[in-house]
Amino acid sequence: MELRNKNVLVTGADGFIGSHLVEMLVASGARVRALSYYNSFNYWGWLEGLDCLKDIQVVSGDVRDPHFCKEITKETDLIFHLAALIAIPYSYVAPDSYVDTNVKGTLNICQAAKENGCERVIHTSTSEVYGTAQYVPIDEKHPLQPQSPYSASKIGADHMALSFYLSFGLPVTIARPFNTYGPRQSARAVIPTIIGQIAAGKKQIQLGDVSPTRDFNYVLDTCKGFMALARSDKTIGEVINIGSGVETSVADTLDLIKKLMKSDVEFIMDKQRLRPKDSEVFRLCCDNTRIKQLTGFLPGYSLETGLKQTIDWFADPRNLSRYKTDIYNV
Repeated sequence: MELRNKNVLVTGADGFIGSHLVEMLVASGARVRALSYYNSFNYWGWLEGLDCLKDIQVVSGDVRDPHFCKEITKETDLIFHLAALIAIPYSYVAPDSYVDTNVKGTLNICQAAKENGCERVIHTSTSEVYGTAQYVPIDEKHPLQPQSPYSASKIGADHMALSFYLSFGLPVTIARPFNTYGPRQSARAVIPTIIGQIAAGKKQIQLGDVSPTRDFNYVLDTCKGFMALARSDKTIGEVINIGSGVETSVADTLDLIKKLMKSDVEFIMDKQRLRPKDSEVFRLCCDNTRIKQLTGFLPGYSLETGLKQTIDWFADPRNLSRYKTDIYNV
């Protein structure tokens, strides 16, 4: 699908990845409708500071409402569905809300897309659905393991979206990004936690288990992966990983950030940041063969290059002031 002049809806546009995707879509010439989660403050999250804000249509609402979803998907060619509850620790506290937002919200978007004749739906999954790797690199045939209520809800959402492809012919693609980081990321994630605490002048960094490995991807690479999936008809009906194929431990990531920030901070184990024993995902590493074969996509940022960009952003006092570095963000 050629994106120029297409009517594109981005749900979750006010979030970390969504806001970067909106910028990239506007630069490609798409006509963007950006969904921001409704609140009485009329606050649009990370959309607020975008240079392209005047070039998009912002709507406020909630994907849990099927009538609202039907309304916002009218005359829409392409949907990037990113709206979701994503924090793993909070899913232990409020699992029912994850079913409502992630599973039912996906149902509502797919049903609305079907009824309104949308040409494409790119549904956002997560590498967390794989759980701890049974083998690496992890390809799309790897077993799914619901090691948290969050991952269980995303498995349900993925299958709901695929059911609309298999049952009704809705042109759905499941985009499964591995761990994304970069400017605007939530403080609940490990890289902003490390950078934010160092930038705030902390002498000790509080973290959970630093032994797990992750496939870290700079946010612009993840967004380019989304765009590549949307542009290719070969991806319809497919589940496709977006990742680098490079595996790095949290401990090594901490050391690299310390080096780049010229810091000598000490790592301190914070027990409240530990997942329940059987819920921790200890190893993730992406097999990105399928996305390369189907779209030609290749990541462009090394971890060090992406971290430098991320550190520069967090080091700006205007950005750092948005983060409460003294509070553990569940």
